[in-house]
Amino acid sequence: MMQKFYLILFLIIIINQSAMNQEDNYQWLEEVNGIKALDFVREQNTATFSVLSKENNYQSIYNKSLEIANSPEKIAEPTIIDSFVYNLWKDNQHVRGLWRRCRLNDYTNGNPQWETLLDIDALSLQDNVKWVLKGASGLYPTYNKFLVQLSNGGGDAVITKEFDGDKKQFISNGFFIDESKGNSAYVNENTIIVSSNFGEGTMTKSGYPRQVKLWNRGTLLQDAQLIFEGSVDDVRSVGFVLHDEMTSYIAIERSLTFYTSKYYIWSGSRPIELDIPIDCSIVGLQKNQLIIHLKSDWELNNSIYKSGSLISLTISELLIGNRIVSVIIEPNEFTSISESVTNTRNYLLVRVLTNVIDHLYSFTFINEKWVQQKVYTPEFGAIVRISADEFSDQFFFQFESFLKPTTLYFANASNNTSKKISSLPEYFDASKYEVNQYKAKSKDGTLVPYFIIHSKRIAYNSSNPCLLNAYGGFEISRTPFYLGLLGEAWLDKGGVFVLANIRGGGEYGPKWHQAGLKEKRQNVFDDFFAVSEDLISKKITSPQHLGIMGGSNGGLLVGVAFTQRPDLYKAVVCEVPLLDMQRYNKLLAGASWMAEYGNPDIPEEWEYIKKYSPYHNLKKGMLYPELFFITSTRDDRVHPGHARKMLAKMNDLGYKSYYYENTEGGHAGSSTNEQKAKSNALKFSFFLMKLR
Repeated sequence: MMQKFYLILFLIIIINQSAMNQEDNYQWLEEVNGIKALDFVREQNTATFSVLSKENNYQSIYNKSLEIANSPEKIAEPTIIDSFVYNLWKDNQHVRGLWRRCRLNDYTNGNPQWETLLDIDALSLQDNVKWVLKGASGLYPTYNKFLVQLSNGGGDAVITKEFDGDKKQFISNGFFIDESKGNSAYVNENTIIVSSNFGEGTMTKSGYPRQVKLWNRGTLLQDAQLIFEGSVDDVRSVGFVLHDEMTSYIAIERSLTFYTSKYYIWSGSRPIELDIPIDCSIVGLQKNQLIIHLKSDWELNNSIYKSGSLISLTISELLIGNRIVSVIIEPNEFTSISESVTNTRNYLLVRVLTNVIDHLYSFTFINEKWVQQKVYTPEFGAIVRISADEFSDQFFFQFESFLKPTTLYFANASNNTSKKISSLPEYFDASKYEVNQYKAKSKDGTLVPYFIIHSKRIAYNSSNPCLLNAYGGFEISRTPFYLGLLGEAWLDKGGVFVLANIRGGGEYGPKWHQAGLKEKRQNVFDDFFAVSEDLISKKITSPQHLGIMGGSNGGLLVGVAFTQRPDLYKAVVCEVPLLDMQRYNKLLAGASWMAEYGNPDIPEEWEYIKKYSPYHNLKKGMLYPELFFITSTRDDRVHPGHARKMLAKMNDLGYKSYYYENTEGGHAGSSTNEQKAKSNALKFSFFLMKLR
């Protein structure tokens, strides 16, 4: 009897393992640079371009996109470092960019005298490498030296080379870190903190460093002092430096999952773990106050600090075990607080979303409490970028809305003044259009907000071509943005544009995000369907004229949408997507996202993942909308194999689909303005062909 029981149990295990490991006939397409795989890519690219480039508006959209990207009137986005403004500038003469700077006073007076620090095009030609500048970390407080990060083709992995800002050249025998997904920062002129690929066994399963070292100038990287080592099952471990006037702290973040971390301060010869919630984020340091963003309620000293709040702890006390908390700002049910907190010398600058509309506040720490004042910004839009001077209270911010061009302001937090510096030109006639915000009721009764932009003379006859875009993941908020190219390429062609703020994002704080995690993922998709159905019920559009587009996690969203509800849509653009949710955690950085989606290797979790995994839910004989997949060979975050395999499977099932894979560009999809213009032209040409 027992033998029979164990035989049945064994058969059940075998059946389950077989179900978990269904034969994948397209796995060869995961070989990024495989000869057969690249031949497949070239064949698909050629077929797609030959069709979509013939759409009547292709060339005009391409030209307009390139004109906008290369325009001398565009804002030279400023980053304040000491008394300079730094900027990466791209145009038709400098397709990879000039890293340059000018005096802050000259910039604000409208007369910048730019000096080139590094010509990325010239460097690419010299090295025969398609370099993309990914960032530069400066030496505090002089900023005469930088650790410059360069990516080959735009991927996340970078090499790091030390650069002399005064001499405008790389430093011979300076700090150099070979290609890796990692980071580095100056501790002082002769010491940097480094997380990198230090060799076998030093990376996590997610493909990120798990070791942090202190490296002294003039020594070998292999001999650098190991100060921290995380687990191979962590997401990553990184080091950074917190500056607070005359005090600096060497800090370490050990990311256990995508949303949980332990933080340490290196003191003398050991790391001191900070006694703060595991799911909070450190976002700054000012006036001995460590600024953290809470993701769940925190009960401490008979008080409850609410999820989503921004609070501070006295860091000198925290390091000796005392937790003294001050509340900076606490959200309500309609607001969320951005983690992109920026420091001036005496103020914190904090973005607050109220019903998905941005507001900006400044806070200063006086008499052991935070004092708030509202900073002037235009209404009904988004603050897309803030750059502050850490040595004064001056800062820049950029503001934009759907119909008003991005505008740059220069402000001073100490006297709460601001002035307009520059603005983008108007790339389309916005006077013909209007913006509205509605809420759709999701399957479980949740009200989901969305923005809609259309002609003031719209006819509610169900025949308007409509594009619906959303993201729905990783607590990322989708806020208003200037439509620019979309205005001419889509609105002026009679189209309607919709931006949905579905769950999974951060529009209403951590709880809005957490409502779409793991086994709750279907809420995200149901929200998207609810917005789609609301547009149809309002007779704004119909399934024959409704198109959807999304990238990355948004690519997964639209992949699920067309497999679960093909009846709602006519055309889909799916960019740099996740689609094979059984193997996503084995491809590139995928393992780092299991806190978002779940672990498909655990049967209980695969049970809910498999219900929506687009790759596994394709069926023969369905009336699917037409698909256009866009990805990049150099995407080292979301594997291009997702899009490749989905296309190949759809082709073999007899579905007509389009595909375009840029050979560089990383997860952004494009490295140059020309590449972006081509992608834009293909995308809008596809929608114009299918939805009008």
